[in-house]
Amino acid sequence: MKLKPYPEYKDSSLPWIGEVPEHWEMRRFKYLLREVNSRSTDGSEQLLSVSQYTGVTPRQSRNGDNVPDTRAESLVSYKQVTPNDLVVNIMLAWNGSLGVSQSAGIVSPAYYVYRFNEYAHPWYFHNLLRTLIYKWRIKTESTGVVESRLRLYSDDLFRIEALLPSFGEQKQIANFLDANTRLIDCFIRNKERLIELLQGQKQAIINRAVTCGIDPDVHLKPSGINWLGDIPEHWEVLPIKRIFSSMLYGTSESSGDEGNYRVLTMGHLQEGEVLVDNCGKLKSVPQELILGKYDLLFNRTNSKELVGKVGLFEGDADDNVTFASYLVRMRVNQKVFPHYANYLLNSVDFLSFARQHAIPSLHQSNLNPTRYGRLQVALPARDEQESILRYIRKRTSDIDDAITHTRRQIDLIREYRTRLIADAVTGKVDVRGIPVEDVPEDEVWGEFVESREIEEALDIGKIQDAKQ
Repeated sequence: MKLKPYPEYKDSSLPWIGEVPEHWEMRRFKYLLREVNSRSTDGSEQLLSVSQYTGVTPRQSRNGDNVPDTRAESLVSYKQVTPNDLVVNIMLAWNGSLGVSQSAGIVSPAYYVYRFNEYAHPWYFHNLLRTLIYKWRIKTESTGVVESRLRLYSDDLFRIEALLPSFGEQKQIANFLDANTRLIDCFIRNKERLIELLQGQKQAIINRAVTCGIDPDVHLKPSGINWLGDIPEHWEVLPIKRIFSSMLYGTSESSGDEGNYRVLTMGHLQEGEVLVDNCGKLKSVPQELILGKYDLLFNRTNSKELVGKVGLFEGDADDNVTFASYLVRMRVNQKVFPHYANYLLNSVDFLSFARQHAIPSLHQSNLNPTRYGRLQVALPARDEQESILRYIRKRTSDIDDAITHTRRQIDLIREYRTRLIADAVTGKVDVRGIPVEDVPEDEVWGEFVESREIEEALDIGKIQDAKQ
C-alpha cells in the first residue's frame, strides 16, 4: 500500500505526540470514558482474561476441559463486561495489558472496566492505547515508584490526552486496521505452519538416522525394544544410564535479579538447544552445579507434552551458568558423542516413548532420572556416530536456513504490523477513502499460502523429498 500523509498538520502542543492532522482534536480520556462497576450475581458468565499480546479474550482451560483456568474459588462479584467495553489490568496497563472486548463476560474485580461515549469508536481507541507511545504515556501517569508496582487508576487514565478524529474517521481507521491486521495475522499463522512442517521434515531425518542408521543395505536384527523395532545388527542395546558418567539435579535456590550466576529453567530448553537469556541470578553456586561445555540438560518436570526434552549447552564453565532443580545435568561418557546423544534423546520416537513413562500429577508430569535412566536405546560405535552426525548436519542445514529465513519474515511482518497501527491511529498516514475489502476465509487463504510458501521455502533451502 502506498499510504500518504494528511494534507495538513498542526502542532499538538504535546512533545510526545508532535504534529497531528489539522482537523483532529485532543481530548482527555475523562471526556470519552466512564467507569462501570456492574457485578456478577452467580459467576456463570464467560471468564475473560487481559493480555498485552492478545488483548481481551476468553480465558482458556489448562486441561482441555471447559473449565477456565483460575485460582478463584468463586466468580461471584466479578466485574461484568459487555462487547466494546475497555478492560484494564491496572497493575500491568503500562505494558499494554488492556483492550476492548469483543465478547460479553466477567473479569477479575482487580480490573477496571470502562464504557465509551458516543464520540469514541471503541476499536480505534483499542489500537491507540496499545501503541508504544501510549504505553509510555500510561507509564508516566501511573501511580507508584517501582515499575512492577505501578497502578493505573481511573483518575490516572482520565488525565491522559486522546487523539480524536471525527467518529466516522475513527471508524474508517478501525476498519482499515481490522482488515489489514487480519491479513497479516493470517500470513503469520501460515508462516508458523510452514515452520512446523519444516521442523517435522528435520525431525524425520534425525529420527530415521539415530534409530536405523544411514546405510540402506545394513543387516537388521530385532532390538527387543518395543518403541524401536529392528536395528542394525551391530548396534548395542543398553539403558540410557550407561551412556552417562553422571546425572545431577539442579539447584533448589530461588533466583533473583542480582548475582554472578545465571540460572536456567525449563523454558531455556528449546529445540535441542540451551538458550541463555532472560535468566534469574544467584550470588553463589556449588562448583559441581556449574555447567560445562557440551553438558546435556534434561527436563524432568513439565507438562505431559514437554517433559523429557533435552538441550545441549554450548558454552563453558567460565560463563557461570547453573540450572534449576527441575532440570537434570547429564554428562556423557566415552560411549557417545554429546551431539549424538542430544539428537537421540530428542528424536520423535524416543521422546514419545519416554513420555509414556512420566508420572502424571496435577497440571504436570514427572520423569525422574532413575526411571529415565532405565529406558533402553540402541547405539552404534563412535565412528558410525560421527558419520551419522555428518549426515544429519548435511541433510538439515538447508532446512535450518529455510526456517531462519521464515522466522525473519515473521519478525519483519510483525514490525510492519506495529508500525502500520501506530501510523494510522496517530495520523501519520491518511487511510480515508481507502476501500476496506473483505478478508478471505482462513481456510481458503491458508490453503493458498501454504502451498505457495512451502514451494518457496523448499527452493530457498533446496530440501529434498519434503512433499512426502
